[in-house]
Amino acid sequence: MELDGSAVVSIGRGMLVLVGFHRDDTDTDLEYIAGKLLDLRIFDDGAGVMNQTLSETGGGLLLVSQFTLYGDARKGRRPSYSDAMPPGPAREMFNRFVARCRALHPAVEQGVFGAEMMVSLVNWGPVTILLDSARLF
Repeated sequence: MELDGSAVVSIGRGMLVLVGFHRDDTDTDLEYIAGKLLDLRIFDDGAGVMNQTLSETGGGLLLVSQFTLYGDARKGRRPSYSDAMPPGPAREMFNRFVARCRALHPAVEQGVFGAEMMVSLVNWGPVTILLDSARLF
């Protein structure tokens, strides 16, 4: 990940997680998603079966805040972001989310909240999964 032309953080094999918070999210949502994320068996085992968690592979976790995940483009041509948590509370929630993930996994990096970053991804697999706590409670 680059910011102003300089490398900020990087991980090897692991997960790049784009994190967006809904305006109604609470710490309960944060706890659920952090736990679920780190318990997903999405990495190949020795037999080539998706059967291992991030911790079992020793992979890195890169968390990047991304309010545009809550963009609603159903009307008009400009997405509405009214469902996204406002920046101040979202920054606090993101920091708590990073801290929770670090408590669960030793190799966690984070992007710079609110910055325009150049994020590069080599999607090995590819495996792309949407986790939304609102669909679960």
